[in-house]
Amino acid sequence: MKATVQIDRMYGPAAPENGWVPAPRYLLRRSRILAMTAGIPPGDLLEIGCGAGMLLQEFARRGFRCTALESSAAALNLAQAFARAANLPIRFCGAPDTDWRGHFGTVFAFEVLEHIADDQGALAQWSGWLRSSGHLVISVPAHARLWNARDEWAGHYRRYERAELERLVSEAGLEIESFECYGFPLANLTERIGARSYAGRIRREARHLDADPRARTDRSGIERGPNVRLYPLQTSFPGRVALAVCLGLQRMFLATDLGSGYLLRARPR
Repeated sequence: MKATVQIDRMYGPAAPENGWVPAPRYLLRRSRILAMTAGIPPGDLLEIGCGAGMLLQEFARRGFRCTALESSAAALNLAQAFARAANLPIRFCGAPDTDWRGHFGTVFAFEVLEHIADDQGALAQWSGWLRSSGHLVISVPAHARLWNARDEWAGHYRRYERAELERLVSEAGLEIESFECYGFPLANLTERIGARSYAGRIRREARHLDADPRARTDRSGIERGPNVRLYPLQTSFPGRVALAVCLGLQRMFLATDLGSGYLLRARPR
């Protein structure tokens, strides 16, 4: 596949010609990730479940030595093609290396933990890959009451409550440095609207919808069909103004539990 990556100051990397663009929820999360990690100096960075790898590209440009762990073969191939197109030296792995223990200064896992049956075991493993002075930065969908057809379609096992996530992180030997509830109000709205579409897709795909959450997970990180069609509007002047307003509104509610996702940064105790 011949890939072409575009860089936009507001939206980050995108590849509309190859079917990947940043969705609104991704942009809300990206904004907070960049803010939450602004003080972390460049070093060895691992992203677990990198999807198309576009966020990792941004950190590679900031001087981080980036490694991607991606279990989906389709996502791994796509991320590798995008990294080559951007001429960035990102290392891609389909499985963990045996020498990762205590190796990374930063470990990312965005919208990954909810796809794993043994989330406690996963957090303990990720914590073990950190240096003693390192940082784990993760995001998850929030609030069981917001469970919808998108969660089912994507192969999620759960959504998280604040106290539950805090407990899991603590049991993994980590101390929370920063904790935000992001997405309000735009992500809440887009999830509600999108849930109807995904409910229809589940009905249409019922005969061949894979019952294995792993198979659903593999496609969820890279499929951007509806977003590609809306991307020209999203990047228009009115679209940019709307996004700026939503990013500003989001900042006002980060300390509440009104958003639809949690983002946190933690370090080993």
